[in-house]
Amino acid sequence: MSQRRGIHLDQSELLCKKGCGFYGNTAWQGLCSKCWREENQREKQRQIQEDWALAERLQREEEEAYASRHQKTQSQPQITPANKYEERKTREKSSKVTTVTKFFTPSSKTPPRKGNRPSSSASRQSSLGGDRATRDFISFLKPLKPGGEIFRQCRAFTEDMVFKRVSKSRRAVNLERIMDEVEKYMMTRLYQEVFCPETTDDEKKDLAIQKRIRDLHWVTIEMLCVPVNEEIPEVSDSVVKAITDVIEMDSKQVPRDKLACITRCCKQIFNAIKVTKKEAASADDFLPTLIYIVLKANPPRLQSNIQYITRFSKPSRLRTGEDGYYFTNLCCAVAFIEKLDGQSLNLSSEEFELYMSGQASPHWLQSTGAAASSSSSSSTGGGALAQAHNSLDLLTGLGERQERVMEKARQMESDLIDWTDEVEQTVQSAMESFPLETQSATTAKGGGTEPAASSAIDSDNVENELLPPPLTPQVFAG
Repeated sequence: MSQRRGIHLDQSELLCKKGCGFYGNTAWQGLCSKCWREENQREKQRQIQEDWALAERLQREEEEAYASRHQKTQSQPQITPANKYEERKTREKSSKVTTVTKFFTPSSKTPPRKGNRPSSSASRQSSLGGDRATRDFISFLKPLKPGGEIFRQCRAFTEDMVFKRVSKSRRAVNLERIMDEVEKYMMTRLYQEVFCPETTDDEKKDLAIQKRIRDLHWVTIEMLCVPVNEEIPEVSDSVVKAITDVIEMDSKQVPRDKLACITRCCKQIFNAIKVTKKEAASADDFLPTLIYIVLKANPPRLQSNIQYITRFSKPSRLRTGEDGYYFTNLCCAVAFIEKLDGQSLNLSSEEFELYMSGQASPHWLQSTGAAASSSSSSSTGGGALAQAHNSLDLLTGLGERQERVMEKARQMESDLIDWTDEVEQTVQSAMESFPLETQSATTAKGGGTEPAASSAIDSDNVENELLPPPLTPQVFAG
């Protein structure tokens, strides 16, 4: 029996391959930033050692060849360049050994290391002992001339050590805030220079993943087994907000702000799953939903943003915490989209190629899903292929109908052009048959006065003969 399987990603797959417990990253070949840096340093150190060994061997061979050439011509023993080289090398080695020995030799001024924190009774005993030591120390310094200055310096030193121990956590918090502000200032000023630089292939990767997501526009929730019901208003709102957050990532300039957009997006996803399932979401529910959100959003410059965060964000922020976890899942989602095939969606290769080429579009109805869950894999593939052929037939019929509509539209356009020409010809012939007299002609005909012009117009009126005569004014004597 064929059952649609979801996208499963074990928690261990998100962690560093070295087993250090931090989150890994595909950009670092599955390692965390710490292990990746250490691995690169070891590789560089090994390469440097190999280069030095090769240089020394070549130098030694050259010096031996030089010594053998001049050995026969020189009767007296003399210092050769090889001997000078060996002498200099021995002298440098001895100086290094002396320096290292002095460095690791414990100094008399080195304070003793502190042990575990004493208990309350031990603290009281230490306090009493400290008071006694203070009185003894003052008694010792009284006869001395600089005793007061010595006591003030010693007390300032002890108080400073106590203050450092108490305010260590506060300084750590302040250091974290300072680092955040420095990151904000530096990355905002340098954003145009360091984001998607020309020396990398980030832009090429952006175009590739953008085209890939466009080709996968037909992937549905059912194919990815996403436990989200967008018919619920609250779930639909969470999905829209998640899409908005992941798209907004490109508008931010500071790596911390970009990570905050990813975190908000993922929290909206967890809320959508929780509302749909009425229970807390698991990792197997979260990753398919994140993939679905990325496919629907198609965020701009996705690879460039991921590379920017990887290169310039604080390594500790990517190794631990919410930001590191969600960012690692986003990298896994992008890697899954890049390698997505028919088997990942429980489709045959023929169906997958039809959908990717745009020759068919899946229509996942409830009846089709029920039949697919109870039929064999071969019958499922056959039904889907039959559905694909039906879709092709439907598209062919739509193409013929569109062609007929276009033909009628072209015929209507031709008729409109002919009608316009006919109307223009009719108007032109009418104007030629009944020319209009200009005002100058009528003025000349009427003697140049306004009444003459009116009489001229009335004289052309054929119906003037049927009009009654004008009224003659009469005077009445009152």
